[in-house]
Amino acid sequence: MSLTLSRISIFVIYFWFGFLKLIDASPANPLVESLLNKTLPFVSFSQFIIFLGIWEMVIGVLFLIPKLEKVAIIIFSLHTATTLMPLFLLPAIAWKSFFVPTLEGQYMIKNLITIALVVNIVTQAKYNNK
Repeated sequence: MSLTLSRISIFVIYFWFGFLKLIDASPANPLVESLLNKTLPFVSFSQFIIFLGIWEMVIGVLFLIPKLEKVAIIIFSLHTATTLMPLFLLPAIAWKSFFVPTLEGQYMIKNLITIALVVNIVTQAKYNNK
């Protein structure tokens, strides 16, 4: 049950947030644009946000398919590293003061929960396959 709930939770989070990016309704879009301008200024935001939205939706779907779990973990790891970047590269957006995150910073820090879910998926999947 824990494995199934973890998979569904990752799917809902990633698919939903990715879809919001595709329809230009994500409250994270300004943050994404700021990070993109800082790291890849030669990439068009309008094209990147579509790529990112689809990438997030794919992550969600892949976690529902046990045989594609390894691929999901790889692209999840890349995505997670990217979503934590603003904590270091955009401190004015992420932090009010030392150890006091802004709302955007809290949004980034909450990714620790998704990391825990993925660790649970990996652990449970290995346990169930033995």
